[in-house]
Amino acid sequence: MNVRPFNPVFMPVGILTAALQELTPRAVRDADADRAIEDWLVYARGLGVDTIQLSAAVHPTLADVPAEAMLDPLANTLDLREPFDRARARRVETALRSTGVGLSDLGYFDNLLHHDPALRRAKHEFLRRVFDAAVLLDVSAVCVFVGRNERLSMDENLADFETAYVPLLEEAKARGLVLRVEQCPMPGWTPLDSFHNNIAYTPGTWIALHRIC
Repeated sequence: MNVRPFNPVFMPVGILTAALQELTPRAVRDADADRAIEDWLVYARGLGVDTIQLSAAVHPTLADVPAEAMLDPLANTLDLREPFDRARARRVETALRSTGVGLSDLGYFDNLLHHDPALRRAKHEFLRRVFDAAVLLDVSAVCVFVGRNERLSMDENLADFETAYVPLLEEAKARGLVLRVEQCPMPGWTPLDSFHNNIAYTPGTWIALHRIC
């Protein structure tokens, strides 16, 4: 019997940049859209991690739910108020090379099944901008929530997912991206008294959603 020598493969260790909302002071990052990314990469190198998950979000002044109303506010480390173009991507790539820290994926954690049609369209359009930024940064995946339509039952949410969400999967695939789904139920995500604000939070719904896809 041939016994192969043990050859360990190490899992990269990363950190989500939303973990520290204000690593770069708001006044500094608002004036310089990519400064927060550079600061985070330097900080991550100091921590000894391999990668960061770069958090994108609508700017707090434009969000439909104010940060102070949420237990778990979002972070716009990747600031997309202005187009993320090739020049901005080169600046980030320079910081990646100089620190030796990689990007595991981009993250946009918002309610993509919001009941308000106008807000839903805005969130979907923002996600498309995250997709485009990922392509420019040569990142292979974007991590998201599914979300939940608070005005519909679970079965109705599954139907809503098929109609509204599957096209987003198709858009990600067309760009060569993998769409990853965060599984937290997101209590405290909205001002409403609801514990489950993301339908993709249990194995049962994961199976149902995968079957739909």
